[in-house]
Amino acid sequence: MNNAQINSFPYPPTKILWRQVWGLAALLAAITFSWITYGFYQPRILVGLGFADLAIWLGIIQGLLGAIIEPVFGLYSDRLLGKFGSRLPQIVVGVVLAGLIFTVVSWLVKTEISEGIRWIVPLLMTTWTISMIIFRGPAMALLVEFAPTDRLPQASSILAFVLSAVGATSPIVSLILKQIGASTSFILGAIALLVGSVLLWQSMPRHIATPTSPIAIPAKFNPSHLWLYSLPFLVGFGSNLEINILLHVLSHNLFKSIGYIAVEYFQAGLLLIASLTTLILQPWFKRLKVPYGMGLGLAAIAGCLTLAVLSQNGIYLMLIGAIASIALGLVLINTIPLALSMVARNQSGFGTGLFFGGSGLASALFAGLVITLGEITPIFGALLSLFALAISTICLKKFVNLV
Repeated sequence: MNNAQINSFPYPPTKILWRQVWGLAALLAAITFSWITYGFYQPRILVGLGFADLAIWLGIIQGLLGAIIEPVFGLYSDRLLGKFGSRLPQIVVGVVLAGLIFTVVSWLVKTEISEGIRWIVPLLMTTWTISMIIFRGPAMALLVEFAPTDRLPQASSILAFVLSAVGATSPIVSLILKQIGASTSFILGAIALLVGSVLLWQSMPRHIATPTSPIAIPAKFNPSHLWLYSLPFLVGFGSNLEINILLHVLSHNLFKSIGYIAVEYFQAGLLLIASLTTLILQPWFKRLKVPYGMGLGLAAIAGCLTLAVLSQNGIYLMLIGAIASIALGLVLINTIPLALSMVARNQSGFGTGLFFGGSGLASALFAGLVITLGEITPIFGALLSLFALAISTICLKKFVNLV
């Protein structure tokens, strides 16, 4: 590879590059806001166009699609990094495509769509999901360039804080989105993605890549390591299944016990406590290894969901919810570092792709259960969380034994 100006860093970094971490956090905040906007308006738009059944199942279809293509785009970003020394071109393409689709949808919702072309809206929505997948995993994989391996959880704590804090604003943001309308909301989503990508780009100084740079080693998929690749996928599946159960079951339990407050606000409360946890517990991150941190967090969540079966007392459930939220913060902190550590360093995009591909499969499965059953009972939720914990624990143990 010829010498070229690229956006990369000394490999591996010797300290946490906080400016770059905050630049990445800005992009992830924009991604989260865009998902909130998309999730709020997707069913409303589809139902309005006469796609009521599709509105129910499209999220599941997109989750299954993500489980397949997320690792593919992650592996592609590794090869792009090996060839050109940067993941930013793929990130820019994904951001631009997602922003353009948001802009087109904002125009479509203001017009009268004829019967013959209304199918274009769900097609655009699915394409938007794919465009987000193009750059979401590769963007998170950038963290490995911003911090030494042993300090990845500390750097990740900022990302976890931003993601959970923005997610906690979802009920309030949804009220604002409802007031300003779909067209303006999608324009704001496009602007947020553009601003986030610009902030990330500006935080990345330019360096010289040479043919001997370790970062120039291309990533290759090795079929003989298929069982190893399944580990991050299954941990992503198990952890996200537990998170879905926690936010759904415990929030509904609190609503039934306390009332007066909508389920969405209980979910926001759980995320808010989790976001604060990521900052309060930061001094402990260097002492707790990533697999053990993830395992401890998942075990605590499953334990809280099991204990929640014992009583429907509001105060008791609030205490259980607070403990589970702290555990959720621990899981969120270790998510990206674990995904990065479970594969070779030059396959970090593939690692995040596998992990979030498993997460997508878990979201699709959980959504299907909610649609089919109508409600996840506390007992079934506890059993399901123990099942998810078992999958994650087995995979984490196998990974620790390999290290």
